[in-house]
Amino acid sequence: MERKAFIIGLNPEKMAEYKELHANAWPAILKQISACNIRNYSIFLREPEQLLVGVYEYHGTDHDADIAKMGEDPETRKWWALTDPCQTPLESASPGERWAPMEEVFHYD
Repeated sequence: MERKAFIIGLNPEKMAEYKELHANAWPAILKQISACNIRNYSIFLREPEQLLVGVYEYHGTDHDADIAKMGEDPETRKWWALTDPCQTPLESASPGERWAPMEEVFHYD
């Protein structure tokens, strides 16, 4: 199992919409997250900076392949069409990168 963390900005004018979408996440999206070997997934909001931090446990063997599989799912693509306009990639993100990966520097069980 690997823990993963990612960060992205949140458009302030889209905060309510983003929270509402996630308060009522579609069952097909939750099923796809599980099918891609992702467990214990949370998204945290940091205000006033308007930063979203996603944290999850990855229980598969090929993270890149599972994320690609998720991106090929039609329902996930519809979901992202709603959530992507709410988000703002960080200036430090690599070209084409939305959620920027974060390095784990400490963990305690």
